Amino acid sequence: MDWQAFPRWGRKVADWAAAYHGGLRDRPVRAPLDPGATLRALPAAPPEAPEPMETIWQDFERIVMPGITHWQHPRFFAYFNSNAAPASVLAEYLAATIAPQCMLWQTSPAATEMETRMMEWLAQAVGLPTGFHGVIQDSASSATLAAVLTMRERALGWAGNAQGLPGQKHLRIYCSSEVHSSIDRAIWVAGIGQDNLVKLPVQGPLRAMDAFALERAIEQDKAEGVVPAGIVACTGATGMGACDNVAAICEVARKHGLYVHVDAAWAGSAMLCPEFRELWTGVEQADSVVFNPHKWMGAQFDCSAHFVRAPEDLTRTLAIQPEYLRTHGADGVIDYSEWSIPLGRRFRALKLWFLIRAHGLEGLRGMIRNHVAWSRALCERLRDAPGIEIVTEPVLSLFTFRLSGEDAETRTLALLQRINDDGRIYLTQTKVDGQLVIRFQAGQFCAEARDFDTAFDTITELAGKV
Repeated sequence: MDWQAFPRWGRKVADWAAAYHGGLRDRPVRAPLDPGATLRALPAAPPEAPEPMETIWQDFERIVMPGITHWQHPRFFAYFNSNAAPASVLAEYLAATIAPQCMLWQTSPAATEMETRMMEWLAQAVGLPTGFHGVIQDSASSATLAAVLTMRERALGWAGNAQGLPGQKHLRIYCSSEVHSSIDRAIWVAGIGQDNLVKLPVQGPLRAMDAFALERAIEQDKAEGVVPAGIVACTGATGMGACDNVAAICEVARKHGLYVHVDAAWAGSAMLCPEFRELWTGVEQADSVVFNPHKWMGAQFDCSAHFVRAPEDLTRTLAIQPEYLRTHGADGVIDYSEWSIPLGRRFRALKLWFLIRAHGLEGLRGMIRNHVAWSRALCERLRDAPGIEIVTEPVLSLFTFRLSGEDAETRTLALLQRINDDGRIYLTQTKVDGQLVIRFQAGQFCAEARDFDTAFDTITELAGKV
């Protein structure tokens, strides 16, 4: 295929994309395939000769599409959505076509300077005060790892990268029992070790970290000669939406000189709406914050907004400047590769620019407010349905439920399997206080009120058969 043939196929893809999104409600949400089906359909060896695009396209429809779980389906109520608003998709199309490698200012000045401005827009949009500086990471996992590495270096007097961890004092990182598994992984990759991640008990309806237990753990570690390094707080944790009391955690952190990172990967987009910002009260005192516009806000994956109060600490932790990566004759420019773990960087800011301009902040707020209202209304309808027990109340658009009565866990799991095999909606499970529950969360960009009616009908119909 060459660029002369590209326009015809580009039009075909665009027409296919519109038809695909328009017909998603007619497809089962989760791929109804057995493991290995796609692998068996793919030849064991690559072709020696070129194949026509017509054949490749036919095989895409025949082999790939039957094995796709439709994340853009308006009844995808399982994991936090990975959205793809049309304006964002167009921007990604352009970015893929231009294909710049945006590691340095000089390798694409427009990409760097647009990233700076888009992060300023996002900070204003979610109510972060001046003093935070932003960078686009690929995921919240990378942002959290960068934060943990910064905690490590600050606590070790910037000696970890230079000297390694052997011979250094043991460090401690603190979080609640509700945090995402990416925090555990960051601790592993940073060399701190799982045994040095202190998971504290939670309390209250939001299952917030116990700030008194946090302070006791820090004081005990200090007394034993262990070095407290930082705290990871969560706003809208994956399981049931747990939200820590960020203000209380920051107060403890200030007393002991600790770094605070706030993981708001999902819920951060909801802070576009001022009425939801009470969930992260005190965030302005944190050292870093992350949320994912590629979840609820509608940006194409991947696009994670990472804000830091002291970028010099981040770059001191991550920056390496061999001669071939230096920009001469342009003082004061930002090279965002020094703010990120990977050197290579895509032009992610373009999709934010398209998305925010195409919908406006008020349009994005309206979408989020609808999801919250529709999810809460569904929760109330399920509360009144026979045999269904609401386990955790809605946090934004996320709540959990299970079947009541004898052998509840086995029957709840059976209900979940029936729901997902049925195909009308897609849900996942978690555990709350050791009991298995079903998660319901809403965040698909094009969802409508009728999709929540379908969710109610599906859940109650199939619950009656378990």
